[in-house]
This record gives sequence, C-alpha cells and structure tokens, in this order.
Amino acid sequence: MTGDTPRPSLPRRDYRGAPELRRRDLAVDWHTQFARWFADAVAAGLPEPNAMVLATADVDGRPSTRTVLMKGYDETGIVFFTNYRSRKGAEATDNPSVSLLFPWFAMSRQVEVRGVVAPVPRAQTEAYFATRPRGSQLGAWASPQSRVVPDRAAVDAGLAAARRRFPESTVVPPPPHWGGLRVTPWTVEFWQGRADRLHDRLRYRRDAGGGWSIERIAP
Repeated sequence: MTGDTPRPSLPRRDYRGAPELRRRDLAVDWHTQFARWFADAVAAGLPEPNAMVLATADVDGRPSTRTVLMKGYDETGIVFFTNYRSRKGAEATDNPSVSLLFPWFAMSRQVEVRGVVAPVPRAQTEAYFATRPRGSQLGAWASPQSRVVPDRAAVDAGLAAARRRFPESTVVPPPPHWGGLRVTPWTVEFWQGRADRLHDRLRYRRDAGGGWSIERIAP
C-alpha cells in the first residue's frame, strides 16, 4: 500500500542441482540413515551439527521451541539433557509428545523426528554429567532454569553459592532435578531440498510390528 515502509527483499534459495533422495538409497532403519547424514554434517564442518530444535507443548496445547544439543542416539531414540524443572522439562512431563528438527541448511537437508519423550536411567545421567566441564556442572546447580529472576546478579549469586557448596576438591554430582531425556520416535523424516520447491521427503514410520516402513511425502 502507498505510504507503507519499504520492506527488504527476503532471500530465496534455489535448490537446483541438489542431489535426489531416492527410496532405494535409504538404510532399512532410521538410525542407520541418521548416522549417515549426521556423519555427512560433521564432515562438512557444519557448526554444532548436533544442535536440534525441540518443540514441546503444555497441557493446553500451547507450543514452545528452543535449541538443545543431542548427546547421543541409537535405535531406541535421541538423547539430550536438561533441568527437569525448566519449561521444556515440565512440558515434556505433562505432554510427552514432542518433535525435533535438525536444520542442516548448508547441506540443503533437514531431519524431523516426532515421538514420545521419557527420562533416561539415572546411571546414564550420572555418567554423562561426569564428563561435563566443571563450570557446566556448577551451572546446573546454580540456575533455576526458565524461572523469572530479578537480574543477572541473581544468576551470578547462584553460581557463587554452588561454588561454596562444591569446593574445588569435591566432585559435583548431578542435581536431582537434572537429567537426560530420550525421544523415542514414531516417525523420522529425511528432507532434501530440490529445485522448484519440489523437495524430496522420505519418512520412516513405526509399524504395528515394531519395524519401520518408509513412505514418500509430497513436498
């Protein structure tokens, strides 16, 4: 409309020349195929290829998203760690249906996972927590994640309290409200950008027998 503030032109990527994703090229199960693409992302030098967007929703269906880091995967699912009292932790408890997205845009690829989330065994949390840098261990005790705080000084005070609680000579254990969550998929979609927005979308879907069916989805 006349008088409107001029809008900058938005970028529009042309996926022409991107490789075809064919059914016959896929592995028989999602985690083997995921391992292939994840290895490609690592080899391509993508920054934090294990970064994924986690979408949750509260009991009223109001969604929220954030980026978290994948810390492991196998045939049972994909694992990340968090404060169980955080917004994502609370929503995962109240409504365990979640989705993950790996946005590997530099490779014209995405992987979307939909499934159900549940805590990992405590021993797995303890083993992983022991590998974290000490500062990150203390941070897990220091921050009331997702809670409103008056200022940055409150966060720094929490860290100072954690340092007093766990002097340098002591081992920092994981807080009881902190641990791993595993997303067990019911579908995993592999997306490959193609020309004219006619992208390749191939999805693994868990069937009634516990195996995986592969289906093509229209772009």
